[in-house]
Amino acid sequence: MKKPFCLFLLLSLFASVMASVSIAQPGAFRPPLLDCGRYEDAEMICGTRAPEDFEVTPDGRYLIVAKFGQGDDSPIDLFNLQSKTFTAMTITNDPQAGWGDVTCTDTIGEQVSPHGLSLSQRNSGEWQFYVVNHNVRESMEMYELEQNGDTWRLVWHGCVFAEVPYNDVAALPDGSYVATRPTAFLGEGDNVFSGEPTGNVASWNARDGESVLPGTEIGYPNGVLVSADGRYAYISGWTTSDYHKYDLSSQEEVARVDLGFMPDNLTWTPGGKILAAGIKGINGNCPADSDSPCLQGFEVVQVEPGSSAITHVYNSNQRALINGVSVAIETGGNVYIGSFQGTRMVRISR
Repeated sequence: MKKPFCLFLLLSLFASVMASVSIAQPGAFRPPLLDCGRYEDAEMICGTRAPEDFEVTPDGRYLIVAKFGQGDDSPIDLFNLQSKTFTAMTITNDPQAGWGDVTCTDTIGEQVSPHGLSLSQRNSGEWQFYVVNHNVRESMEMYELEQNGDTWRLVWHGCVFAEVPYNDVAALPDGSYVATRPTAFLGEGDNVFSGEPTGNVASWNARDGESVLPGTEIGYPNGVLVSADGRYAYISGWTTSDYHKYDLSSQEEVARVDLGFMPDNLTWTPGGKILAAGIKGINGNCPADSDSPCLQGFEVVQVEPGSSAITHVYNSNQRALINGVSVAIETGGNVYIGSFQGTRMVRISR
């Protein structure tokens, strides 16, 4: 029986990290967040909770929203891109062979506490939806995304128990996955910002189980994607503010780029590029006695997966739009930006 992980410890880590960061300028910079609605080139959309990661449904009509942490009975929402409304996703239970570890036979239903997401199509045609989970058990929860009238629902088929908490995942067509493990080396009292590796990246398949990918020791490995041909993994280093390209065949890093901000989740654009988004311009000057969160600026860049060339997409320029940025995803000519805290997301035109 795998040992469950206490969600409180993970949330405490994020709370301690975010309590210590602020915009890098003299004194504290804590203007109130702008009201929901349009502001120049950005629109703040409210009505959610901690929208940490996104995927786009196959019909392009919805975002699937992972609501990080615990706090309500709708852990995963659908965001209607046209009406700009959030609705809870229906989750049903249908255990199936070929989805995860054979010892995982019971669903946790709506007790799932989502972190990273991955939506992709299996070789057999199903839309598989993998969710990093931190509640009841540390696990990779595996669902099939099914059309449900004019909307979508999730059907639980299985899971994999995690020895070390995952952060993000890239699901592959054969049902396997690659996942980041940012706290694999992090002990109690360790400084997450030390610049030293705090975790690594692992792969899992039904035949061999989980194995660590050599050479993936990174400062808080966070987001991950895998190329369509399965050759390369693309990984973000959160505390080291960098991007890594890793050859899964030769099992070695082949490119690394400094980004100048803390990249979190990675997503594919419709044109096959990579979007990276995260906090920028932070330091340790946020007063401990502050009863309101410090503002973090953010940046979004596009990465060319072949050459690793970087194109700047958006810079918040220290405007009080959103705190804790963790993801940006492009669909319908817009980029949607989410966060691991707060009650809003941001939309910008591409």
